[in-house]
Formats: sequence, structure tokens, C-alpha cells
Amino acid sequence: MSHRLRFRLFAHSWVSDWNHGNAHFLRGLAQELVRLGHQVKCYEQEHSWSRTNLLQEGAGISDASLRQFRDAFPNLDVTCYNLDIGLESCLEEQLRDADVVLIHEWNSPALVNAVLEQKRKYQFQALFHDTHHRAYTNPKEILAMNMERFDGVLAFGAAIQQIYQHTFGMKRVWTFHEAADTAHFYPMESQKVTDVVWVGNWGDEERTRELEEFFVKPVSTLDARVVVHGVRYPEEAVAKLARAGIEFRGYLPNLEAPQVYAKSKLTLHIPRRFYANGLSGVPTIRVFEALACGIPLLCSPWTDTEGLFTEGEDYLCLPDGEAMKAEISHFLNDERARSQLAEHACKTIRNRHTCAHRAQQLLEICEELQR
Repeated sequence: MSHRLRFRLFAHSWVSDWNHGNAHFLRGLAQELVRLGHQVKCYEQEHSWSRTNLLQEGAGISDASLRQFRDAFPNLDVTCYNLDIGLESCLEEQLRDADVVLIHEWNSPALVNAVLEQKRKYQFQALFHDTHHRAYTNPKEILAMNMERFDGVLAFGAAIQQIYQHTFGMKRVWTFHEAADTAHFYPMESQKVTDVVWVGNWGDEERTRELEEFFVKPVSTLDARVVVHGVRYPEEAVAKLARAGIEFRGYLPNLEAPQVYAKSKLTLHIPRRFYANGLSGVPTIRVFEALACGIPLLCSPWTDTEGLFTEGEDYLCLPDGEAMKAEISHFLNDERARSQLAEHACKTIRNRHTCAHRAQQLLEICEELQR
């Protein structure tokens, strides 16, 4: 696209990634649009849930995380709005000259519908960006928003795209996968001090059984140093990890993940249940990020129905806990196998799945809408 567009992007939070994996991709996407010469303004609600929880981690951790965001994304213009006071006047001022307004699904229906009201006046293009399973598991939450007023939907997998087209009756829906922010996620050299690392949140009981079968049990009998980073772990989960000899380290600012991966021999992907059955083919952001960092990835069962990667060459999928245990043991003792898997995956990311690729796709979608 030759001319400069004025993008207005609404997300739950830009500055906080606490239990907010969507921030990872959104930051990288926005940064790429800026790099391409477009005007980008970002918005988040004051006192967002993610940021509030980040602040509760303590001043040392939260200040460092917020500082890392500012250092990594100095060109992102982030404005906070108050959902209860002055929202209409704020939106009028911010959206009057907008060309494209992108609203991520983790925003309140009140905000979404207020933005869509401004669309009546200012005639910008409005796109809804969905990177969650609630269209599949709890469609009423989506229907609380005036979806018919959107010009289109960006769905982070073909399975989600089908729901918007056939269940919600949306005419324009594009599959728009997440991708790695390779400006910050790339292979780093470091001494290996950890054997297995898993970066992920416990939360919501959506994969408790899978974590037990494919992670906790397999590593508990191996002579390996195993580390977990994440949030929303109940006391019983932390105790279970400790009994298995797994070190729990709590919240990890996302921008520190590349260094953590660099210090580890391999990592795991254990998708939430919905992404292993009804929504197969929708890898979460941590798959893209881990592969971009050049760390071997072993997975519990999921099916890459959209052919984003090559199973067996970019990652390995194991059918059960015993197979996972055997493969972890094999990879910990075979540096050549680790290198082959990691290098192939890293090349796949660079060739197909970076935020730069997705920014270009978004511009093509905007051009299609203008036509």
C-alpha cells in the first residue's frame, strides 16, 4: 500500500503482558506498521486487569517490566481512556481522522460499541481482531457487541473464521494468525543452565490434565533441571511442581523470554484443550516465539490443520506421556537433534511467520476493503 494510513488500535493493555499473551503479537504488529511509515495510535483502559495484576507483583518486578516495554517499543504512542468518565469525547477526539480502527476481542462491549458509534460519524474502517476461543466456547460474549457494524473480522485461525462466517453471518472474515516479533525474539547465545523450560500460565483448568500427563509426570523421573515460568498457579499446582522436582519461578516479563529460552535445552507446548480438538490448527503465540528463538519444541497432541509448520521438522508431537518422556530424554542427550529441529523451525518463522508478514497482510486487507 503506497499511501500512509492512520491506524487506531484498541487492546486490553499494551504496557502489561501479565497473563496477556495477546500483547506480545499486538506490540510487534503495531511496531511494524510504524516502521512501514503508517501513523499508529494505541489505546488501553485505565487500570486494566492485566496491568493491575502486574503492579501487584511488586515494584521491582513491575517497574522492570514496564521499563522493558518502553525501551523495546519507544515509537508506540499509547493513550489510556476511562471507560466511565469522558469516553465519548475522548473517542471523538481520537477517531475523527482515523482511517482504520482495529479492536482486539479483549475489550469491554461498552468500549467496542462506543467506538462503533463513532464509525457512524467518521466513516473509518473497523476491524474486529479475535485471538481467543470464546467464539467457540461462549459465543454470547461476542454477540454482546454490535458485530454487524464491523467491516470485517481478523480471526487467528481458520476454525474461528468459519464460526464468524457460518454462525455469526459475517461476510468479510480473514484468517489472520499471530506471529513472532523477530525484532525481539531470535536465537541468542548462552550457556545452557536449564534442561527443560515451560513458559505458560496455569489458569482456568483448561489443561490441568494435559500438564500432568505431558509435563509433570514425564520430567519427574528424569535427572533433569526443569523450570516453569507463569502466573495464576494455585497453591496445589505449585506444590505439585515442587514434588516433581520442578522449579517454579512465577511471572516472566515476555521480553525476557528469549534469554530464558537461550539458557535451556528444550521447551514444551501443551495447548489448552480447545486448541487440541475443536480449534485444531490454532497455535498460540508462544509456539511462534519459541521457534523464533531457536529452541527445540516438543508438543502434546495438536493438529496443524492449516500447514503453518512441518511436523517432525519444526517441532515434534508426542501421543502420550511415555512417548514425551522418551523424547525429552533423547533430546537432552542429542545436541545434533536439538540443533536440526531448532534451525529448521527458526527458518520457517523467518520465512513465513513474523510480525512483518502479518503487517503486510493487514495492509492488503485494508486495500481490499477500500476497493
